[in-house]
Amino acid sequence: MSRSIGLDETLTAYVRNANRAEHPALEACRTFTDNMGQISRMQISPEQGAFLQMCARLVQARTVVEIGVFTGYSSTAMLLTMKELHGEAAKLYACDINADYFRQATRFWDQAGVTGQVDMRQGDATETAKQLATEIPGQADLIFVDADKANYDTYYEAGLAILRPGGLFLFDNVLWSGDVADPRKREGDRDTAALYQLAEKIREDERVDMAFTAIGDGILMATKR
Repeated sequence: MSRSIGLDETLTAYVRNANRAEHPALEACRTFTDNMGQISRMQISPEQGAFLQMCARLVQARTVVEIGVFTGYSSTAMLLTMKELHGEAAKLYACDINADYFRQATRFWDQAGVTGQVDMRQGDATETAKQLATEIPGQADLIFVDADKANYDTYYEAGLAILRPGGLFLFDNVLWSGDVADPRKREGDRDTAALYQLAEKIREDERVDMAFTAIGDGILMATKR
């Protein structure tokens, strides 16, 4: 089970109990993923799911792009809020290269009653993101990126074309279990270096306003100016 960096089991339990109960589809997704072994660490934590739902509410998200679907927890969380806000007009573009993940996620989208509002884009997300930049330029309210870290900068540049002014970027795993703070690990690992470089770039980028947070394994937030 994933949990926010720096929280022990006692604090994790407290945070989760302080949030509202998960929707049954989210609980089912989390339980299913927990039984997948080591790869289950790729799933966001319930407190991150609650955070995503609040972000979607704050930007009144009707159109969302998710890069990196996995078993569907984050997309389900956002779609539940999006559907509450906008009904059938809500739409989430789900981008992943793995067909098995789409099959798994669809099970939980079905349970949540949101499958019809998902536009599944299977394939290399670096290409998919560029395609969406031409299909829905300036239309997305929120983009959540939780995919291959080495390509985060590609997703950032394409996403700036996809987002509307005031739209919100969320990049997951930007702490990378703390490795980004270690120069030796940045030098020896492409993903770690890419995460560090993106954080440095966004901090100085006048196209956005930003905040680097320690939620989960680190979420970098940026709003398009």
